[in-house]
Amino acid sequence: MLVLNNIITCYGSVIALNNISLNVKKGEIVTIIGANGAGKTTILKTISGLLNCTNGKIVFLDEDITKIPPYARVSRGIVHVPEGRMIFKPFTVRENLEIGMYNHSKSMNKKKTKKLMEYVFEVFPRLYERINQRASTLSGGEQQMLAIGRALMGKPKLLLLDEPSLGLAPILVNMIFSKLEKLNEEGLTILVVEQNIKKALKFACRGYLLNLGKIILEGATDDLATKKEIKDAYLGSDKN
Repeated sequence: MLVLNNIITCYGSVIALNNISLNVKKGEIVTIIGANGAGKTTILKTISGLLNCTNGKIVFLDEDITKIPPYARVSRGIVHVPEGRMIFKPFTVRENLEIGMYNHSKSMNKKKTKKLMEYVFEVFPRLYERINQRASTLSGGEQQMLAIGRALMGKPKLLLLDEPSLGLAPILVNMIFSKLEKLNEEGLTILVVEQNIKKALKFACRGYLLNLGKIILEGATDDLATKKEIKDAYLGSDKN
């Protein structure tokens, strides 16, 4: 579904991603893990077009999308839930969700719009309870539900998630990931950057370990969890 070939992305003269190559197959959950500053968020921003790569190619559903703008990538089915949620806090829950469908609003009549919003409320019933509340009044967990719900309104084929557990209590983290697993079972492909390494490795089927803008390990998450580099740095050593 998604292929990155030899991607280089820079911030000015600083190379943030150095010859990154990865792929995500349809129906997979793939995770990108690594320390702060490794370049994980930069990968997602490069895929969604918020940052332009200076070298390499991004192919989505057999189309080269390297040079097309972010809104065109959304239209093709790549939807990004950014770190920090980035919801529109002065707007209501309903208004935030409606913004999520902006790219295909011309093809949506009232019946289709209602059906899509009802689907989001099935996934996150709490949003229906808060439908007329301003987003600024929501709890952190509710704001994350809203950010994902807004993304679902964009009818994604590939969902990019940046730190979905950030700032949430463990019970909410488990609930959010349970909802995401259900979405994946329904056919949604997911690429997730996650600070909770244990959760990420249990959630995804494959993963990439990033260090200083380079991929240093990749493979099935069950295998990655046994690698010394990951166990020692992120999961804790078995030694007493």
